[in-house]
Amino acid sequence: MALQLYSAAPRISVLQNPVSQGIIAAGRQRTIVCVAVDYAGLNLKTKDRRLSAGFRITASQDAAAAAAVAEIGRVTEVDKDTFWPIVAAAGTKTVVLDMYAQWCGPCKIIAPRYEELSEKYDDVLFLKLDCNQDNKPLAKELGIKVVPTFKILKDNKIVKEVTGAKFDDLVSAIELVRST
Repeated sequence: MALQLYSAAPRISVLQNPVSQGIIAAGRQRTIVCVAVDYAGLNLKTKDRRLSAGFRITASQDAAAAAAVAEIGRVTEVDKDTFWPIVAAAGTKTVVLDMYAQWCGPCKIIAPRYEELSEKYDDVLFLKLDCNQDNKPLAKELGIKVVPTFKILKDNKIVKEVTGAKFDDLVSAIELVRST
């Protein structure tokens, strides 16, 4: 009998967690863990072979760290618990972080263009962080002064910053960091 792990949700990144032997589908909302067992060798009826179980994990620091997954080709929402694990998992890839606020007009204007950039660059990881009260410690750690602020990281280090909704400056900064 073999154990198969899968994520049933479309466009959600998955990560095999070696500690719990499960796969975690990371999203902004609750995390879903799906486990299915292959009963091929047990001579069960076809309908019985499709047995599966789903479990919901509420957000906790351990679950958030374990679910630190982002997908290339789309913007991934991060928070104070998932940001650094995702950056660490990115390795040598370029990471771009959009630090925004819900009430910020320029943030709302540049958001669709930022999404387009995530689809354009297949070797860059695009993240966004809502600089709300919950994420204030991370925003302070990253030295944010205005929104939007874009931080570009490589090898776990901030190497470039663009403040304001300056799309052309952001593209230039990404191109510069990618080329190094």
